[in-house]
Amino acid sequence: MPFDPKTHHRRSIRLKGYDYAEPGAYFIATVTWQRELLFGDIVGGEMVLNRSGRIVESAWSDLPRHYPHVELGAFIIMPNHIHGILMLVDVVGASRGGSSLRGQSVSLESAEVSKESLLTSQTRPYAATAKRRPLCEIVRAFKSFSARRINALRQTAGIPVWQRNYYERVIRNEGEMGSSWRYIEANPVMWGKDDENPYCITVKS
Repeated sequence: MPFDPKTHHRRSIRLKGYDYAEPGAYFIATVTWQRELLFGDIVGGEMVLNRSGRIVESAWSDLPRHYPHVELGAFIIMPNHIHGILMLVDVVGASRGGSSLRGQSVSLESAEVSKESLLTSQTRPYAATAKRRPLCEIVRAFKSFSARRINALRQTAGIPVWQRNYYERVIRNEGEMGSSWRYIEANPVMWGKDDENPYCITVKS
């Protein structure tokens, strides 16, 4: 099921009985409160982040430091929403190696081997076994971390930054991973037709 902002911006399409703490890859999307254009502008088909946007970027990149079982895939910050791929992996073993995806977003081309490994084995070596936290907790932490810092920046303590919920979809195979990755990377050039763009004019036939 592709991301549809008209349908999915307020709710999460969760599979009944699915354990969202299990190893796996997930497509994530969440929108700012009242769709405020908070994070920067699209210039020439590229996203130019402002200070709030850079706070969001930092909060996303920091997730593996707080949650050792998290790997980051493609990620884009848009003026009033974000899309990203989060991968939950097993944290086992005695050495402190790690995937090339750890703590950073990388291009689809450079991540083919890592993505295939994550979707099949979902493991990586680490110094100690750690409890996997569910996806909802990780996304909630990301939104909380970034909101507090943004409110400190603009001196608006307690004012909502994000809409309450978020959308997620389980990425089940390499085909879905590839299409999700490409969708995220193409978002800036599609901003003129994005339903989250308040200046988007849709011509109906």
